[in-house]
Amino acid sequence: MFSSPFPAVDIPDVSIYEYLFGGLREDDLDRTAVVDGTSGAETTYRELRTGINALAGAVAAEGLGVGGVAAILCPNTPAFTVVFHGLLRAGATVTPVNSLYTADEIEKQLTDAGAGWLFTVSVLLPAALEAAGRVGIPADRLVVLDGAEGHPSLADLLGAGAPAPEVSFDPATHVAVLPYSSGTTGRPKGVMLSHRNLVANVEQSRGLLKVRPEDRLLALLPFFHIYGLTVLLNLALRERACLVTMPRFDLAEFLRIVQDHMCSYLFIAPPVAVALAKHPLVAEYDLSSVHTTLSGAAPLDGELGTRLAERLGCRVLQGYGMTEMSPVSHLIPVEATDVPVSSVGYTVPNMECRLVDPATGEEIEVPAEGTSAAGHLLCRGPNVMLGYLNRPDDTADTLDADGFLHTGDIATVRADGVVSIVDRLKELIKYKGYQIAPAELEALLLTHPGIADAAVIGTSDADGQEVPTAFVVRQPGPAGEELNEAAVEEFVASKVAPFKKIRRVEFIDAVPKSASGKILRRMLKVAQPAQPGA
Repeated sequence: MFSSPFPAVDIPDVSIYEYLFGGLREDDLDRTAVVDGTSGAETTYRELRTGINALAGAVAAEGLGVGGVAAILCPNTPAFTVVFHGLLRAGATVTPVNSLYTADEIEKQLTDAGAGWLFTVSVLLPAALEAAGRVGIPADRLVVLDGAEGHPSLADLLGAGAPAPEVSFDPATHVAVLPYSSGTTGRPKGVMLSHRNLVANVEQSRGLLKVRPEDRLLALLPFFHIYGLTVLLNLALRERACLVTMPRFDLAEFLRIVQDHMCSYLFIAPPVAVALAKHPLVAEYDLSSVHTTLSGAAPLDGELGTRLAERLGCRVLQGYGMTEMSPVSHLIPVEATDVPVSSVGYTVPNMECRLVDPATGEEIEVPAEGTSAAGHLLCRGPNVMLGYLNRPDDTADTLDADGFLHTGDIATVRADGVVSIVDRLKELIKYKGYQIAPAELEALLLTHPGIADAAVIGTSDADGQEVPTAFVVRQPGPAGEELNEAAVEEFVASKVAPFKKIRRVEFIDAVPKSASGKILRRMLKVAQPAQPGA
């Protein structure tokens, strides 16, 4: 077992609201908390706290509080910050929904989470309205933040005038956030993260990242993703820094916002790193304000990280984690000088890790010098989830009796504690930082009349990013004979969020399976190597 080389941190036994806003000093209140990167509109910490308390009071007056669940379907805007923390202030549990989801996908999450309220924006209202109608959320519980006829708006709630409620719960056991993750296998499951989990992970990360009050953090990574929620939103607010929100990625707009708002700290996923390192448009903007870039959500190639650092003249760090760990378990510290960017750095404070031989189950020791053998990474700490919502069997498969989370990733550890992720036990595909469960796409493919069998894996594209690839067995007869690659891709694209789309199709005679019927994905990877440039 090995732990962090950094000293343990104290974790306050308080709610996330009390942790972030309870200690606001008078000289913090007029600092800018959030900037709308598109319009330039600013919100101070004073205005943010006032809005949070007003929203908490409004929803509490309508019966939403401890025991209630509200969903947020909203891109990164200053309003997200008010709504998210206002709901937590009221004692509700928040389930953030991917802004790219279809009505079917939204409905599944609302149903599984037991959400009674849905907060969204007008551009996403059609899908939200359809999903809300199916699960029985009434019009007065479907809040359209920027306004829509027949629904309450954010302005309506903030103007209600109800005082923030007095709430009482145990921060260690009360579920604050219910993001959805596919975990190590299977379809999305609700990850129960307590107030203590969220507080702990900010405390564990802040000493290594050293965000300063004068920093301006570009908030491109979606707040509905736990990476954006913890490492961007909550950490920035804890450090009294400024968040500059961006609702969706467009390279020219990204570069303009960094330049015009003088962003100093970038939090990105590897596809953005590729653009920043390679695209000629980058040279047309002044990005000299950037001193640090942190990549997460998917593996960053070491050579790419080095190219990015040289082009922007900044430090490039990498981190690792899972939704189930709130999410950060490993980070390259901002002050590190001898940690390769291809690694994920050190274990964060208050965490313990083990490496286990995936074949024998035997412990792999940390070497006295050099690098260990590769093993399955297990992690334990105060940021590890309470479990999966209503999924005791899945919880037991992921959290062992000693409290260690089985990550499904293969790692090595150096003698000095630097960890590198080298492979993956789990079958999830990570496309541009999003998790895609092959089983979900396989089930969908099998509903097509021209498909007899199918398997989905991740293969590398020209930039080394993982893309969903379908191996399809045609159904005998006209329906199968007429099936081509475009038809398969279009069928899936019409039924899932854009990031889940099949990007490549290979037709095969049979899907390789074990005697028990399990798809042998590694054989597909051997039999059908990825072709670059697709």
